[in-house]
Amino acid sequence: MTLLQRKTKRLTIRPLTASDFEAWRDANLKMDQPKNKWDHGPKPVAELTRVHFKKFLAHRQQLRKSDKFYDLGVFTNRGALVGAVALMEVSRGISHTAFLGYSIYNHCWRQGFGKEAVRAALDIGFRDIKLHRIEAGIEPGNLRSIALAKSLKMRREGLKKRAIYLRETWVDLIIYTLTCEDLKIRFDSAPLRPRPRL
Repeated sequence: MTLLQRKTKRLTIRPLTASDFEAWRDANLKMDQPKNKWDHGPKPVAELTRVHFKKFLAHRQQLRKSDKFYDLGVFTNRGALVGAVALMEVSRGISHTAFLGYSIYNHCWRQGFGKEAVRAALDIGFRDIKLHRIEAGIEPGNLRSIALAKSLKMRREGLKKRAIYLRETWVDLIIYTLTCEDLKIRFDSAPLRPRPRL
């Protein structure tokens, strides 16, 4: 696996490391309380300790090693943590697909960080993680997230009824998708081709 890191004009997207504790803690202390139902807001102050951070890092590292979940921090070029992007529930077999997640912390909204970070995450997904298809499942009322997907030229492929269980209920998701071919990235399908029988 490669480094899973990209630099954009204003941002660095990469996995968090132990040296990011202060940036992680500061980001949580600066965040406002949740501003809508899709905004998680800050972690409780009691959890902003090195012990909690170390456990968080170990868990996320294990998920990356298992090729199931890739969680990446979004940092400004000055080192401030402003959000996260993730490639989740990676499926190999015959599909090589993952779900895309993204969150810019609410004290950093309206600066264009989301589009910049997601574009980098898509590149990581297709080039480093070797995915063929990346899907964003967005609740119909989340207009900002829908606008972001459209701005990246993700295709709307339909509505999945009662797709996931959130906030103690089943919610619908609009599916927006890209494949590597959409970004002119070649997918190596050689490992997927059937082997000749003896």
